[in-house]
Amino acid sequence: MNKNEVHNRIEQVGIIPSVRVSSADQAMFAAEAVYRGGIPIVEVALTVPGAIDVIVHLVKNAPEMLVGAGSVLDVVTARLCLQAGAKFLTSDGIDLDVVKYGVQENIVVFPGALTPTDVIAAWKAGSDFVKIVPCGHVGGDSYIKALKAMFPSVPLIAAGGVNQKTAYGFILAGATALGIGKDLISREAINLRQEERIRTLADRFLGFVNDARSQRAAH
Repeated sequence: MNKNEVHNRIEQVGIIPSVRVSSADQAMFAAEAVYRGGIPIVEVALTVPGAIDVIVHLVKNAPEMLVGAGSVLDVVTARLCLQAGAKFLTSDGIDLDVVKYGVQENIVVFPGALTPTDVIAAWKAGSDFVKIVPCGHVGGDSYIKALKAMFPSVPLIAAGGVNQKTAYGFILAGATALGIGKDLISREAINLRQEERIRTLADRFLGFVNDARSQRAAH
């Protein structure tokens, strides 16, 4: 899958499940559950023990799944992720060296940002999307709406505070996609191996995205 195809897949699906769990085994269970729930994308946070091995495993055994790396904080780590087969790189803040590396390697990259200054810096560096995180703590969907008014051509991903109550509003406000962690992949569902619960939530979040997009298109 080339860069354009990865970019288009993220835009089309509109949800990036963030897997932040306490073991490699849990990460693989979570990734497979969201995939079976209809979301063919997963972001494996590098805070997961053995995260690189998880990426390798998923890339090898689930070729139709778009696997990316999260919490990428330096170029050395970014290189390891790409060698493992990751198709996108993301983080919870801006490291311009990582963004530039992603651009150089022709890989989709989207750093975390919060302020308008951050958005400008990330976009100028060549980011494919800009992830607004943690947007739930700074005004939620109204903040996304304000940023879209300032930067209408910048595709924003809302993350940090996205849940069943807020997902629809974030898309309606102009977010291109949603980054969702514990509200899709809960610790309890992981510990109890409740795949059906994760699959049901995945389907529900996809519904929120599609409904909000339809509403947005109608206006």
